[in-house]
Amino acid sequence: MGKKQGIVKSMICSTTLDNGIRVVTQRVKYMHTVSMGIWVANGTRHEAPHLNGIAHFIEHLLFKGTARRSARQIAMEIDSMGGILNAFTSHEYVCYYAKVLAKFLPRITDLLCDIFLCSSFPSEEIERERRVILQEIKMRDDTPDVFIHDQFHQNFWQGDSLGLTIPGSHETVSSLSREQIIDYKQSRYRPRDIVISAAGNVRHEELLSLMEGAFSGMTSDQRSRTEAPVAHVGPRINQCERDLEQTLLCMGTNGLSQDHPDRFALHLLNTVLGGGMSSRLFQEVRENRGLAYSIYSYVISHADCGALVIHAGTEQEQCREVIEIALRQMGQLKREMVPQDELDSAREQLKGNLLMSLESSDNLMTRLAKNDIYLHRNQTVEEVLAAFDAVTGEDILRLGNQLFDGSRIHLEVMGKTWHTGLTEDLLRL
Repeated sequence: MGKKQGIVKSMICSTTLDNGIRVVTQRVKYMHTVSMGIWVANGTRHEAPHLNGIAHFIEHLLFKGTARRSARQIAMEIDSMGGILNAFTSHEYVCYYAKVLAKFLPRITDLLCDIFLCSSFPSEEIERERRVILQEIKMRDDTPDVFIHDQFHQNFWQGDSLGLTIPGSHETVSSLSREQIIDYKQSRYRPRDIVISAAGNVRHEELLSLMEGAFSGMTSDQRSRTEAPVAHVGPRINQCERDLEQTLLCMGTNGLSQDHPDRFALHLLNTVLGGGMSSRLFQEVRENRGLAYSIYSYVISHADCGALVIHAGTEQEQCREVIEIALRQMGQLKREMVPQDELDSAREQLKGNLLMSLESSDNLMTRLAKNDIYLHRNQTVEEVLAAFDAVTGEDILRLGNQLFDGSRIHLEVMGKTWHTGLTEDLLRL
């Protein structure tokens, strides 16, 4: 067995195997379920441009058969447990996860290990799944409210691998060969980039005994490295002409990395700005002026950078007004301190959301893995709550001045854009 590293704290256990794989668990005795994920800290930003989409392609293919199970047998087995088996790809990691009743832990562990370690990549399944992914790309392109967020991410980090799209393009997906796919998995699925996390009614030592035989044979290698993206300077606008009833907007500026000391202040600032029905953007744009049905802001955080983004859908004639309101609200957050009652309300909103999310074993499992990937330690719930409590109005004012300096603001507009008359001068805070 691998060497034990770390101690039990709040029923959280962590073990690092000799080859570098981390196994992290959180036991919650009263839960009926176990959620388990195999995470690989290697996503779209680690791809070469001509291989764009390969991480996502591999994610799909791991469900398409092993030496022991066909794709149909994999589907039937998870259904026979009444469980959930799925996966997703992000810019910085891939996750293969399952949620089942606790009594099925040995069966689901065997199934996950089999598809993760022993997928056979049948040629006919590759071609079938290639067609599925090409349809997925078309579906994304045909869904403006999804596509505009991808466009923002791509153009905000334009020229960097972080700006690559997760599913890839029609050209890159069409050109990927079976040999490239197998070589990429073998070279990029490295022990030191793998985290196995599980939460719910699970015993750490039991999971270790189930996992170690399968994973101990993986050889160790260096952890993936990425270069920090080069930021563009100055405001930019990208307009995409489409025949839509609404004009869609995504406007954002610099954010913070996952481990930045000011990340708690950022989430509070975002909540005040556009994080809910009581937020400034929602109240001003929807409630006071009736300019949009939906307007909100959100935070993107990567390992070394991030963005704060505002999204809205409005009439073409009101597009400029909505942008101006959003810019004024951003400007206000760097000129005026947030009143204490508004800050306290945002604080309680975030704390409540966090605590309610912990009632789900899959959220607990995700939290364990992300803490390991980005913070390299377990960040307790008590730490997070205390960090939110410690944020002051002065902290948010300082952060507003740092983020809303106008040095890197980007606007995506989609719809009937020919009469909007938008120029970069509009975006100067």
